[in-house]
Amino acid sequence: MNTKYIWLLIILLGFTACNTIEDVSRTDAPVALPDLTTGTADFSNYVALGASFTAGYTDNALFIASQENSFPNIIAKEFSKAGGGAFTQPLMSDNYGGLAAGGTRIANPRLVFGGSGPVPLESVIGPVTVGTDIVLNNPSGPFNNLGVPGAKSFHLLANGYGNIANFPAAANPYAVRLTGSTPNASILELAMAQNPTFFTLSEIGGNDVLGYATSGGDGSNPITDSPTFDFAFNTLVTTLTSGGAKGVVTNVPYITDLPHFTTVPYNPLSPANPSFGPLIPTLNGVFGQLNQVFAYLGVPERSIVFSTTEASAVVIKDETLTDLSAQIAGVLNASPTFPAFVQSFGLPAQAAPLVANLLGSMYGQARQATADDLFVLPSSSVIGTVNTTTYAYLTGQGLPANLAGQFSVEGVTNPLADKWVLLPSEQDEIKMATDAYNATIENVASANPNVALVDLNGILQDASTSGIIADNFTLTTNLVLGGAFSLDGIHLTARGYAYMADKFLEAIDTTFGSNFVASGNVANIGDYPTNYSPALQ
Repeated sequence: MNTKYIWLLIILLGFTACNTIEDVSRTDAPVALPDLTTGTADFSNYVALGASFTAGYTDNALFIASQENSFPNIIAKEFSKAGGGAFTQPLMSDNYGGLAAGGTRIANPRLVFGGSGPVPLESVIGPVTVGTDIVLNNPSGPFNNLGVPGAKSFHLLANGYGNIANFPAAANPYAVRLTGSTPNASILELAMAQNPTFFTLSEIGGNDVLGYATSGGDGSNPITDSPTFDFAFNTLVTTLTSGGAKGVVTNVPYITDLPHFTTVPYNPLSPANPSFGPLIPTLNGVFGQLNQVFAYLGVPERSIVFSTTEASAVVIKDETLTDLSAQIAGVLNASPTFPAFVQSFGLPAQAAPLVANLLGSMYGQARQATADDLFVLPSSSVIGTVNTTTYAYLTGQGLPANLAGQFSVEGVTNPLADKWVLLPSEQDEIKMATDAYNATIENVASANPNVALVDLNGILQDASTSGIIADNFTLTTNLVLGGAFSLDGIHLTARGYAYMADKFLEAIDTTFGSNFVASGNVANIGDYPTNYSPALQ
């Protein structure tokens, strides 16, 4: 089946929030502003610790332009007007993005806008050589920007996290590029070795829940427990402020508000789609048999029905449901009409037990999705395609190739696996962990006069509901056209990072008595792009 209609729906939805004033000329009347003052803070030696946001990750990659537009680098430009020193970053080798290890690619180049949605850069400009190689060309450091894409809270304390000898089992390739001649030093130790006078500690805790969420809560990347997070965060803040340095921390946003989880609709199966619509009567006939079984077993809510007049929900596997595989098979095997149903597929009546068992195993925990389910962004390229594993299994059980193909369509006849869906119960787990992390962060910040707090959670909630108006632009969480989030649906655009930098400067003013905002020493978000050209090298 063709899934292009999903991206079409996404783009149509996105246009409702397009920044139509992007190119309007602004003429601001000159206003006399006060001179910049620093308050009680010392910005002479600023270090930034964190994960992908800190590094400047965008469009599913890290590259020179994205690093230059990272929020710490934007902040450092304002700090330089108030006694701030040089701000060094571990710049990548090019603007393609991606990583290699000894010539072997370990991360792909960035995404670009392909006209109807995000596409790989190489699909537009052709093959590229990934130039940043953690074996062949690491920079030397030390670096003021110590953002490590993918790092969880406790990783910043881990010795050897940047030691290439530990890669890939226990080292992060981006951390490898930071450690230089001290490969076993932790990220925190690299920061303290520079005797910072000011720091930012951003998105600590984000990756502690994000990995679980992007894997659909399938358990392969569990949520960090609260005691581990609490120890890590307390240690980071206590150590960073131990020499008198001041800094800013952020709380953790509800990541389920990110476009990575809100873009793909739960009901993308349109009857107008020529690959799906004509099949609806046949599908409803097949599932009609199964729905009778569901009714008999007392679970009519699991019925699967596709509409001929409006978009239908995809079929998913819900692991929280009681597994009725054996009961389904038992009811079908006991039905005197089931052999005739099996024969309607061109199979012999003797195949009835086999088909009953296959239907039981496939739909024992199946249901159609609801608006309460969230789908990870990559599912958009999976829904409607043939699951080759299921296809191989069914043909191996003796089903003809054409019939096996019909029962292997993702989200239609083959229930979507857990890794593509965040169930309500999994969303609750993420929220509970996030709330616990944020309680710790708020308590640590409020107890330490040398620490300011930025409410990233509140900012994201505003962007996902009413939108954020800044410098005559409206930033929302719509993929591609919202202005705030890049093409991977998780990380910010340069414009989003500029807005984030301004919120840090605002918190610094409030807590430490500086006047970056009042004196006009902040970023104009309109000076920063929302996307990068495929031609950028």
